[in-house]
Formats: sequence, structure tokens, C-alpha cells
Amino acid sequence: MRLLIKLAWRNIWRNRRRSIITILAVAFAVMLTVATRGLQLGTYEVNIQSVVRLYSGFLQIQRPGYQDNPTLRKSFPYTKKLRSILDSQALITGYAPRVYADALISYRDNSYGTMLVGIDLERERKISNLLKKIRQGREPESGRGNEILIGEKLLKNLNAQIGDSIIVLVQGFDGFLRDSFCKITGTFRMGSDEFDRTVILMPIHTLQELLGLENRVSVIAISLEKLDHLEPAKKSLQKALTPLNLNVLTWDEVMPSFKQSIELDNIGGILFLAILVIVVAFGILNTVLMSVTERFREFGIILALGMPQRKLVTLVAFEILFLVFIGISAGNLLGGLVNWYIIHHPIEFSGEFAAIYEEYGFLPIMTSTLKLHIFVNTTLSVLAAAFVASLYPLRKVAKLEPLKGIRYT
Repeated sequence: MRLLIKLAWRNIWRNRRRSIITILAVAFAVMLTVATRGLQLGTYEVNIQSVVRLYSGFLQIQRPGYQDNPTLRKSFPYTKKLRSILDSQALITGYAPRVYADALISYRDNSYGTMLVGIDLERERKISNLLKKIRQGREPESGRGNEILIGEKLLKNLNAQIGDSIIVLVQGFDGFLRDSFCKITGTFRMGSDEFDRTVILMPIHTLQELLGLENRVSVIAISLEKLDHLEPAKKSLQKALTPLNLNVLTWDEVMPSFKQSIELDNIGGILFLAILVIVVAFGILNTVLMSVTERFREFGIILALGMPQRKLVTLVAFEILFLVFIGISAGNLLGGLVNWYIIHHPIEFSGEFAAIYEEYGFLPIMTSTLKLHIFVNTTLSVLAAAFVASLYPLRKVAKLEPLKGIRYT
């Protein structure tokens, strides 16, 4: 076996140019695959982290069925027992109750349908960046009347100014219509067109009083340290909340459209890389087939001298493995360096590109990651492609007869 390995190593350098070209092709494909997947997954992770920290939370606690049909009737009491359960969960870094309600607002001759979001100002600062998105004015205060924050586009559509008061009409928990004057203290811009023209933020106690909810809330948003804690945190929390008839939903269950946009982009990237690997497989097939065919006379003589057919096949297989492994190793190293550089120097977009990204809910930034599974999956994919591409040349070697090999020209 050692002799076969030594012969295989020498054989691949008998035609240096062809071997180097094959190695470079494999290395380039692996590097491009590792860099592209790293860029994709790293950018996804950054965007998911941004979105969940901006608004939704990593996890949400809801009543069963609330996600499909959000109504005040599916709110639940925000009790001391519930808070103690949340405080006891080691993976939870913070939580904040919220109340959601549909409303009709009016200012002079302008009226719009909106969503009121009641937030606990102190707790919200610990789990999300909502209050960091204030563009003008100040945040509302619980003890100073019905103060609200309003989206920039909604303020513009109303043709109102900071300091103006608007009429808010809602249906309370008891089913009766309620109205109130609310003073605009500031504006926010989240980067989402729909959010900025339909959402109004206000202190949770103010909204609970307006709706007649007492201590009931619509959802509880939960923050974690990192995405890797998502599943264990959900499993542990769901077990504790099952007796209270409450469900724990992950960010992708709360925002299915955002998840679908990521999956669609991911599928496109995988298809591109699959095509690249197939092209490399044909390159390996071409190289190996040429190498085998031009040595038929040599193989015929070796077989005539008594070398077993299986050892000859093994020899050629080792040659292929050397070419592929050198290319994969170089490609993984180069791809890792590219990903490392992008992690420390993210690609930031501006102008029209930034506007397009923000319109679809993504940050105008691209970064990368060095997760191990990217290198493992790429290596296995190229190895599988090389294996398939090598079957035909190896079969020709296995079927070669000594006399036909010697006479081959």
C-alpha cells in the first residue's frame, strides 16, 4: 500500500501543468463555495439578530391561536407567577410585555387605520432597539397623559406635527368603542415601510387603561444571548408554561414572511453552488480520463508483468484523491481567509442599494461566518462530485486487458 501511495504521488506530477490546473480548479470552486456560503449565512444571522432585537424578540409567549387570529380576547394575565417563571429561565436575558390593538386615528380631515402597540418602556430597552429608532422628539412618559410615538410616514400622511393631538378610536376588551386624545411626542423610523406608516407606540399601562384590559397583555417578547440558544430556551420555557395554557413561538414562527424571504435567497445560493460543483466534477472527469487514456499502454505492460487489476485501480484512485484533497485543502484555507476578512471588514451598502435592502427588511450590510459546517459540507460535496466523476475512468481501468492496453495508440 505504501508503494502504491508513493507511485500515485509521483504520477500526479508527471504532467505538472495538468495537475496544477486541476488542483487550482478544485481550490477555486471550494474557495468560492466556502466564501459564498459564509457570506450568505453570516448575513442571514446578522439580519435575524437585527430583526429580533429590533422588534419581534427571539421568542414570544402567546395564547394558542393568537398568531393566526390576533384579538384582545386572546390576551392573557401578566401575573406574578408568570414573571417568576420567566425570571427562573437561565437562557432568558430579558422579556417585555406588549399589547396590540387595531385602531382608527384622525387628525383634522385625515383618518387612517393603524396598530397601537403598548410597551413597557423600561423592559423594552433591555430586549429591543425600538426606542433607539426615535428620529425626532422624545419618547412618551406613562405619567403624562396619553402620549404616543408615531411612525414618520404616518405623521406625514396625517399632515400633523410633533406636539399635535390626534383622536384614537378603538374597540375595548368589553366590545364597546372607546376614544381618546393622544399627544404626539416624537417620531420613529424602523426602515420598514409598512411599520413606519401603520404603527403607533405608547406606554403599555396607557393602552391597557384605554382598552379596559387591566393587567392583560397580548404577547411577551423574550431576548436571548444568541440564536444558538433558541431551541433549548423554547423547549424549557414551553414545558414550564404548558400548565398556564400558553405557547412559546420562535422568531420564524412569528415572522414567517421574513423566514420565507431568507429561505428563497438561500435556495438560490445553493443552486448556484451546486452548478459550480457539477462544473468542477466535469473538470475532474476530463483530467482523470485524459490521464488514464494516455497511459493505457503503460497500464497494459504493468498488467502483463503481473500487477493485479485491483491494485492498478487503487493506484489511479489514490492519484485522484491526492488531486482532490490538495485542492480542497487549499480552497478551504483561502475561503476561510476570505470569510475572516469579511467578518472584520463587513461590506456596507449606501444609496440605492441600501434603500432596496431596507425595503425588503434587510440591513444594508453583508458579513460572513466561520461556522464549521460550511467547511464540512463543502468538503463532502466536492468529494462526492469527485467520486461520481471518477467512476467512469476507474471502470475503464478495471476493464482494461493487458494486450489491448499494450496495442492502444
